[in-house]
This record gives sequence, C-alpha cells and structure tokens, in this order.
Amino acid sequence: MPMLVLCLLCALAMVAQPALVAPMSGSEPAQQEELTLLFHGALQLSQALNGVYRATEAQLTEAGHSLSLYGQALGLLGQEVSQGQDAAQELRASLLEMQMEEDGLKLQAEATAQALGEVAQGQQVLWKKMKRMEVQLRGAWLGHARQEFEALKVHADKQSHIMWALVGHVQRQRQEMMAQQQRLRQIQEREELPVC
Repeated sequence: MPMLVLCLLCALAMVAQPALVAPMSGSEPAQQEELTLLFHGALQLSQALNGVYRATEAQLTEAGHSLSLYGQALGLLGQEVSQGQDAAQELRASLLEMQMEEDGLKLQAEATAQALGEVAQGQQVLWKKMKRMEVQLRGAWLGHARQEFEALKVHADKQSHIMWALVGHVQRQRQEMMAQQQRLRQIQEREELPVC
C-alpha cells in the first residue's frame, strides 16, 4: 500500500513539473492554485489510503489470531473425541470379554447340572440296591451280603457327599453368573449414555 501512494505522488510530481517550468502567463496563478489543490488532495488521499491499509492490516492480524484460536479449539475437541472413541472401544472390548466369560460360566453350569443329574440317578440306583439288600439281609444274615451292604452304604454316603458338594458348586456358579450379569448391565447402561 505505501508503494502505491509513492507511485501516485511521483506521477503527480511529473505532471506538475512541466507546468512549473513553462513560462508564466496570466493564467499561471490559477494553475499554481490548482496544482496546490491537487497536491493537497493527493496528500490527503495517500493519508486516507495509509489509514485504510493499517486498519486492514490490523483486521487481518486479528482474523489470523482468531483463526489460530479456533484451530487450537478444534484440535482440543478432536483429541477429546478421539479419547471418547478410545474409551468406548475399551468398554466394548471389556463387555465382549465379560460376555465370553458369562458364556463359559453358563457352559460350566450346564455341565455341572448334567453331572448332578447323573449323580442323582446313580444315587437312586444305589438306594434301590441298598433297600433290596437290606430286605435280603433281614431274611438271612449272611456275612458276604452284609459286607456288600456296608460297602454300598459307604458308597452311597460318598455319593451323597459329592452331590452336596456339586450342589454348593452350582450355587456358587449361579451367584457368580448373577454378579457377572449385573456388571454387564451396568457396562451396557454406561455405553448407552450419550457422550458429552
């Protein structure tokens, strides 16, 4: 902008110089006055253009500073969004892991329930045998039958003990599954909350 003002002043000086060198005549004072007015107008124009240039430069500097601040704010928002996405991904991964654990616990519970059913059937068979032998023993106190009866009774007691242990194990697994399902629900509820 200052270069434009300088060029304008040089052009005015070139126009005015031939008028100053020309011989003086009657219209010379009028031309002199016109040249003075022209120089004064050019000076005012250059000052006005210089003011506009400085104001525009200040506005551009302020706009650049504002853009820089907006860029920083956008960068911070991008980081927060990225962190939120990472946290959501971790949450999904832990949810998937917990669901896999729950599936494993369900399979264990089903296997244990099946084993318990088999043990209960075995115990019923043993009780029936024991009752038959007890009836036989009442009829005839044979030594060998009595030993077999006692062995069956010990075996039935062991089976009973195993059954109670398995029942306790199943109850613990059910409690673990309920706790696991509660944690899954909490995670799902947190995942469904909108990210601010």
